[in-house]
Amino acid sequence: MYDLTPPSRRTKAPVFLIGGAALLIFVALCAVVTLGFVNMLRPATARPATADAQFVRAVASQPTPRPQIIVQAPPEGVDYESAVLRNVYEQNNRAVVNITVWMDHPPIDSESTLPVPLPNDNGELLPLVNGSGFVWDVEGHIVTNFHVVEGGQRFQVTFYDGATALAEVIGRDEDSDLAVLKIDPEGYDLTPVRLGAMEDVYVGMRVAAIGNPFGLQGTLTSGIVSAIGRTIPSRGSFSIPDSIQTDAAINPGNSGGPLFNERGEVIGVNAQIRSEVRANSGVGFAIPIAIVARVAPSLIENGKYEHSYMGISGVTFSPICSEEQGIDKQQRGFIVERVLPGTPAARAGLRGSTRPVRTAYAALCPDAKGGDFVIAVDGQPVTTFDDILIYLARNTSPGMTITLTVLRDGEMLDVPLTLAPRPR
Repeated sequence: MYDLTPPSRRTKAPVFLIGGAALLIFVALCAVVTLGFVNMLRPATARPATADAQFVRAVASQPTPRPQIIVQAPPEGVDYESAVLRNVYEQNNRAVVNITVWMDHPPIDSESTLPVPLPNDNGELLPLVNGSGFVWDVEGHIVTNFHVVEGGQRFQVTFYDGATALAEVIGRDEDSDLAVLKIDPEGYDLTPVRLGAMEDVYVGMRVAAIGNPFGLQGTLTSGIVSAIGRTIPSRGSFSIPDSIQTDAAINPGNSGGPLFNERGEVIGVNAQIRSEVRANSGVGFAIPIAIVARVAPSLIENGKYEHSYMGISGVTFSPICSEEQGIDKQQRGFIVERVLPGTPAARAGLRGSTRPVRTAYAALCPDAKGGDFVIAVDGQPVTTFDDILIYLARNTSPGMTITLTVLRDGEMLDVPLTLAPRPR
């Protein structure tokens, strides 16, 4: 048998075979070393596949981080605040509506932005009040103020694009000055607002209001949060705690419209102004989102909202009243002035101030003593009477039991109290 390989190549075939085998061995060694290195980087006890699946589900169930505002300035350049306000407006103007209320007579203390016509003798309804509102969900629910729809017989909703709809009031709550309207959503481009959190609101925060002042639809005004924790009057017998004060221009017609933070999230419902001329003077108030987020869903589902009720009146303690009240000047809290009979406070055994005292500070200090001195609720310190109102509004519902920590005759006591619905 003859070898047909040329003499010059006969010695190269074995070399090629040996080289190929060596290359394969080298690649295999590299793979082993790489796997070993990867294993070194892994934890000593790796999770099984089922644990990995559970981990993925757990991560997925975590709250989604709030989106950060990303503002891109146009080529010509704009300042940051202008870019933020433009972004807020572009995101939310389509969610804000104009509400026209038709009734057969002018309402008392009307915020009408329309000319008041002569008395109507033919029984027709007259458009007498303009207000604002905003889209709550895609089912056609619109949130506004109670006082906007109060006394109305027919309600017209006008959207940013001029489309109009007739609405009915499906829920109202005078104690929070909130109401919910309902339209048939078919055929309408409904863009709900996004809700912010009261815990993120601070004095100095940049805010924007969109509404219909004086009937001028889609108006944007801006300012800052001037104060938080304000207590403002409602249309009912109780005040609205935890309210937001802003210097953003709020005028007649803004009522019921949203107050936005710079993320474009609603943090309040514009409700009131403090002015002698019924126009913006730099002091406006918004119902806090902490209350709106509790009341609006209940109005949608039940047509009403039940507020928690204790049945007391109280006054914030000041060190100037220390001697008459027998309370250390370093203490903070509020004094129970009166406990109404037949209320949760009376059933819990709370004591009001019943022993008259003479004081040199009659305008500043209670004229009686002996009432329980409340220093905490459910373990959280309170420093003012408003603190207990804010706690009840944010965290409780009728039927819940809270624990008040009180000082009574020098002794510290924990008093459980089961809340009831507010009387109407």
